[in-house]
Amino acid sequence: ENLPPTGDNDVKVQVRACALSWIDTKLLSEIKLEKELLPVGREISGVVLEVGRKVTFFQPDDEVVGILPLDSEESGLCEVILVHEHYLVRKPEKVCWVEAAGTVRDGVRAYTALHYLSQVSPGKTVLVMDGASPFGTIAIQLAQHRGAKVISTAYSLEDKQYLERLRSPVARVIDVSNGKIDVAESCLEETGGLGVDIVLDAGVKLYSAEDESTSKPQLLPHKHDIITLLGVGGHWITTEKNLQLDPPDSHSLFLKGATVSFLNDEIWNLSNIQQGKYLYILLMIPILEDIMEKLSSSVFRPQLDEPIPLYEAKVSMEIVQKNQARKRQVIQF
Repeated sequence: ENLPPTGDNDVKVQVRACALSWIDTKLLSEIKLEKELLPVGREISGVVLEVGRKVTFFQPDDEVVGILPLDSEESGLCEVILVHEHYLVRKPEKVCWVEAAGTVRDGVRAYTALHYLSQVSPGKTVLVMDGASPFGTIAIQLAQHRGAKVISTAYSLEDKQYLERLRSPVARVIDVSNGKIDVAESCLEETGGLGVDIVLDAGVKLYSAEDESTSKPQLLPHKHDIITLLGVGGHWITTEKNLQLDPPDSHSLFLKGATVSFLNDEIWNLSNIQQGKYLYILLMIPILEDIMEKLSSSVFRPQLDEPIPLYEAKVSMEIVQKNQARKRQVIQF
């Protein structure tokens, strides 16, 4: 209600679908963006209603998809929203609203990990932890599309069966649900003792005695296991923001010439304002366009829950914020 006038570079979008993602309140606090009320839902798809006078990429009636910036004052869970044109790309006709909104964030994460942080290429071996998660599914498909051999871990029998049913099956599914399988041993066996080239973790155990309050701590590998299964010149892409490496860990990585990179979902938003805008235009738009093209050509088949009506958004967001959703939650208008 009461939308401000459309700015020169703004696009007025009628939202058709909005995906729900976990909100990192600690990060927002660190960069001074924390507020009492936070907008929910940043991945949107919809139809252009109106464009500002300096907008060059879009016209009314265009179908678009995009990610709202980290400092957005508006929620994607609105019928109509104003978005700067640089945060949107065209949605292919063949792609439905729900798939577009539900794939875009995991697609950006997968591209960041496999293209910018590790340069996946044909012949490389990639280990994707928790491959049946929404992000893991897209990462597996992107790695396979680039010609890599993929190994994945499964947290349950259902996850294992899901991974084995993928159109391009992974080379090996390691079921860690009973806690008896050694991930490092399985990976070394699969690679003839050479180790894997790229690891995408889904969290790691930092110590022997782990805090049991975290999600599925018993299923996470220890950091030493990751270092053990890395090959020479390998890349470890971690989502563990508090990773601590002891001198022996660093020495092992040094001997292998291996690297550790941190996968931060908001990397594109956290550059300084001028450089960030410049990077966003140069890098993010092609990434988003490529994600939509791969979705349109069925290279990507996302792990989505059934579309959710707006009146159930609050309950769904509570599930997402507690990290209890195993499929991507998308609100459909």
